[in-house]
Amino acid sequence: MLRPIPDIIREARQDLRCLSAEDAFAEQSLNQGLIIDVREPAEVTEQPAPNSINIPRGVLEMTLSNSHPDPAQTLYIHCASGARATLAAEQLRRLGYRDVTVITCAIENVRKEQGSA
Repeated sequence: MLRPIPDIIREARQDLRCLSAEDAFAEQSLNQGLIIDVREPAEVTEQPAPNSINIPRGVLEMTLSNSHPDPAQTLYIHCASGARATLAAEQLRRLGYRDVTVITCAIENVRKEQGSA
């Protein structure tokens, strides 16, 4: 029997740091962390988040470990709803990144906080 995705997301978030877009961007402005959008390129074209680096979920681990190999790098991960961001953050922690935060809100809130909505 397959496990429901909402259950998996809920369980993963118990071990991850999660913030709203407002709190994440306020914090990021102080620590200069990297904001990563794990949506697909077509989604980003439709609703861009200009202060984010787009690295689609499917290539995140390989791309990020090559471009930002420091395990202490502060990372803020977002997507359209927070679900893919949660799964992505979980994988990044498994790779060894120690300072990973999930932005758990909808893309509209992310865009609003970035001043692009």
